[in-house]
Amino acid sequence: MKIIIINNRADKTRSITLNSWAKGLLSVLLLGIPVAAGTLLGVKIADGRWELLFENTVGEMREQIVVQRSEVDAGRDQVEATLSAMTVKLAQMRSRLVRLDALGEQLTQIASLQEGEFDFSRSAGLGGPDERLDAEVTRSMSSQDELKMLFASMDNSLSDREAQLNVLQSMMADNRLKTESTVAGRPILKGWLSSEYGMRTDPFHGKQRWHNGVDFAGREGSSVIAVASGVVTWSGTRSGYGQMVEVNHSDGYVTRYAHNKENMAKLGAIVKKGEVIAKMGSTGRSTGPHVHFEVYKNGRTVDPSTYIHRTIR
Repeated sequence: MKIIIINNRADKTRSITLNSWAKGLLSVLLLGIPVAAGTLLGVKIADGRWELLFENTVGEMREQIVVQRSEVDAGRDQVEATLSAMTVKLAQMRSRLVRLDALGEQLTQIASLQEGEFDFSRSAGLGGPDERLDAEVTRSMSSQDELKMLFASMDNSLSDREAQLNVLQSMMADNRLKTESTVAGRPILKGWLSSEYGMRTDPFHGKQRWHNGVDFAGREGSSVIAVASGVVTWSGTRSGYGQMVEVNHSDGYVTRYAHNKENMAKLGAIVKKGEVIAKMGSTGRSTGPHVHFEVYKNGRTVDPSTYIHRTIR
């Protein structure tokens, strides 16, 4: 390689011949410096952008971490609240179940039902095939599914108890209605039988006369009670009876309570079995304080002693 140097006067020229090492060095100087400068400048620029990009990425990641952490905390709080609520609900259901069992046992004893007819410690006898049962048994369940099954089991137990209580309540209501409407027992709380039903010697003239009822003697003003629930169809004075109360019951029965000192039950009133309807006296055709008790069946008198000693079943 030859380099020609021209003077400003242009009258003299010089030439320099370069060998291979000089050529290489000159090439490095002429080409390497701009490339190195450009590369250095690019690296500087790229390095600044990389730092900015890195800072932005780190900032976004930090924001995402904060958001996810808050979501996790909220989810954890929700799970804990849900578990707490479910635990409280489960405890309440178990408490209800225990109370229902105790109440059922007490009602069974009060109702005098046969032993074993209502066992509130066990579920009611129910059953039936389920085509999906085998698949559900063989399939693994999560804890959530197990919890759901536990609540379902408790709910079924409560439903069983409530169904049994409804049946028991219905039976007790029927028994109560039967007991209330059945003519049975004495029309007094205190006193004694002083005259029976049928033929007797009349206390006023000594002749044999028919006695339509029975007499219970006692202290004046003592309570006279209804022997069954019913509607008062008479409350007032009646010839020979004095102050009398008449009660109409179911199944064609009518009872009368006579010679009262005072009638407590008013005409048209609904009275219950055992309710005080009058005070014992000696009004009308009477020799002393007592209650004249009559029982009618379909319009005919019957012996009250049959109903006084009657046992309700």
